[in-house]
Amino acid sequence: MSTTTAAAPLTTADAEALVDVARRTAEAAGATVSVTVLDAGGHLLAFRRDDRAVLISGETSTRKAYTALQLNAPTADLVDAVQPGGPLHTLPTALDRPLLFIAGGVPVRRDGRLIGAIGVGGGAPEQDHGFAAAAVAALAR
Repeated sequence: MSTTTAAAPLTTADAEALVDVARRTAEAAGATVSVTVLDAGGHLLAFRRDDRAVLISGETSTRKAYTALQLNAPTADLVDAVQPGGPLHTLPTALDRPLLFIAGGVPVRRDGRLIGAIGVGGGAPEQDHGFAAAAVAALAR
C-alpha cells in the first residue's frame, strides 16, 4: 500500500500574489492587462481587469486560464495542436466555457500536481504568456 501526500491547494493569497506579479510585470513592459486565476476545480480565485485594457481582455484572460487548466498545458504550447491536421483539431469545445488557444494561459502546479491556472489578456499573446509565466515562476520560489 502506498501513500501519497496531496499538494497544498492554491489559496486566495497565492492567487492574489499571481495577479500582482503578472500586473507588475505587464506594467513594467508598458502593457495593460487583465488577469484571471482559477483553482484546480475551475473556480475563480482572483481577477483583475484594468479599466484601460480592452473590454474583452477580462473574458480572454478567463478563457486562457480555463484552457490551460482543462488541458494541463500552457496555451502557448497548444496553438499548433489545434491547427488543421493537429492532434487537437477536432477537440470539441462544448465545455462550460469555450477553450481559447492563444498564448497567455499557464497551469499552476505544486509538487508536480495541477492546482490551478492563470490567464493574462490584453497584451500581445507572447507578452501575455511571459507575464503569466513570470507570475507562476515567482509563486514557485
